[in-house]
Amino acid sequence: MASPKIIVFAGSIRSGSINEKLAVAAANALRRAGAKVSHISLKDYPLPLYDGDLQAREGIPAAARNLVELFFEHQGVFVASPEYNASFPPLLKNTFDWMSRINVEGRPPLPAFKDRVFALGAVSGGAMGGYRGLTQLRTMMELGLGALVLPDMVAVGNAATAFGVDGSLANERTRDFLDVVVKKLVDVAGRLS
Repeated sequence: MASPKIIVFAGSIRSGSINEKLAVAAANALRRAGAKVSHISLKDYPLPLYDGDLQAREGIPAAARNLVELFFEHQGVFVASPEYNASFPPLLKNTFDWMSRINVEGRPPLPAFKDRVFALGAVSGGAMGGYRGLTQLRTMMELGLGALVLPDMVAVGNAATAFGVDGSLANERTRDFLDVVVKKLVDVAGRLS
């Protein structure tokens, strides 16, 4: 079985984002598990707020098309999503909304979200580690986009002490759980390659 290709990104582009730290930790864990990793930033794919009139006038932005093409080249995706008001951030929703507008001849509807597997994680300052936001993101991805999302989600609480000096997760149990989740992601993505 060939090494699967996995995209990793955070749903935040803020400088010093704690969810970007989780994305880095996940990318490292994925590499250890044998995946080929493309760690990206949504900052490199700027998109206007979704507007149907804008789409009718100007079409779908190149950044959304480029993301869809990138997804086509990968079998799996790890998303590290902040929790905003018990949900997920508008940046992530807007990105996925634009990507969902792209239809490609010969592919199923919502092509960026089909034929690949997703894993989700979050970091927050609270004890629940962004879990409430992850459940909302999972619902949108599964019901709205038809994505295959792994049932295990990495929720890292107490952000101020969550990462060691080397950027790895400080809590051994949480670090081990991240390893379990990324191993599942690699296994399922490997079957899709």
